[in-house]
Amino acid sequence: MYNIRSYVVGLAQENCYIIANKQKDALIIDPGDQGSMLIKEIRKQGLKPLAILLTHTHFDHIGAVDEVRDAFQIPVYVHKKEQSWLQKPALNGSGKYREIPDMIVREADEILSEDGLLTIGDFTMDVRHTPGHSPGSISFVFESEGFAIVGDTLFQGSIGRTDLIDGNMKVLLQSIDEQLLSLDEDTIIYPGHGAPTTVGEEMVNNPFLNGF
Repeated sequence: MYNIRSYVVGLAQENCYIIANKQKDALIIDPGDQGSMLIKEIRKQGLKPLAILLTHTHFDHIGAVDEVRDAFQIPVYVHKKEQSWLQKPALNGSGKYREIPDMIVREADEILSEDGLLTIGDFTMDVRHTPGHSPGSISFVFESEGFAIVGDTLFQGSIGRTDLIDGNMKVLLQSIDEQLLSLDEDTIIYPGHGAPTTVGEEMVNNPFLNGF
């Protein structure tokens, strides 16, 4: 069984997840801010990071990518539809807000272009393209472990916003229906903001999904 730690970081209160196995190998998902704190925590726990995975590239999910990448010399994974967003504040959203400096992150090391199984070290996950909130949004499903990291696709009682660049409500609802609601109802959903939930809970209680 994996150990899953969530750290709420930055002005947008984004969830950065660190997933570790018994050997203390670790995956870092969406290090959005407060890189020095994340690095300190990882070292304090004696973890050995293998990679940074990005559910998407909005500024609140990528702010500490380079700092964490450089500290541990690990690769960054991103979907192909957003690989250029890392270098473009107008796309990653940082250029929209005066209180946030323009965010430019170096190119990702690994580009994800197809759905399917991804293995990093002893971790194996199902990569599922879940666009709608953004064109390159992806969810990392650890089906054998009973959980999924879904970024800003699905929240407890809500769904991701679709009023940002290339957002699309119809596409988002289709992604949720086909890629997430198809999982076992007990699957724990770890979102990019807020508390975790389950597939079953959202099928029953989420007002945006009443049609499903």
